[in-house]
Amino acid sequence: MTVSLLLASASSRRRALLHQLNIEFRAFASQYAELMDNALPPTQLVLHNALGKALSLQVPYPVALILAADTVVVYEGQVLGKPFTAEKAIHRLHTLQGCWHTVLTGMVLVEGEQRLTRAQTTRVKLRPMDDDQIRAYVATGEPFDSAGGYSMAGLGAGLVETIEGCYTNALGLSLPVLVEMLLEFGQQVY
Repeated sequence: MTVSLLLASASSRRRALLHQLNIEFRAFASQYAELMDNALPPTQLVLHNALGKALSLQVPYPVALILAADTVVVYEGQVLGKPFTAEKAIHRLHTLQGCWHTVLTGMVLVEGEQRLTRAQTTRVKLRPMDDDQIRAYVATGEPFDSAGGYSMAGLGAGLVETIEGCYTNALGLSLPVLVEMLLEFGQQVY
């Protein structure tokens, strides 16, 4: 039996991860306006955003199995979203280089009235970099679509010195957690 679901995300990384598990899906860019509120604990924030994305897709598809996720980087208790300018990306990478931080992903499965939420953390340490290396990476444009300002699924993989925890979680979707969640919904992946 093949799992079939709707993915409330336009993320190419999340689509690639679902393909890895041979999960059939259709992806939809979420119209949900993500909350970025440092007053909320980071776990609560990612779960709130993931649930909002899932429920917004449930309006047109009320009986479908829907997966949504939200990923942030947390450094010294502060949530770091996507940097939308080169200056912010450079500052962000200067801050994170040589330091440990946490990649936190909230995941939600929704089907009808059934809801299941999980959060997963992965610790990541970026290698020390000089200003020229940081500017060259930012010039690629990759940091602008990634929480924390780097993508482990792309060129940013070369910035990572050490990782502790689930690698796919740091890409935006913990596959081991997803398999467990699908089993709770009665969906067999293998």
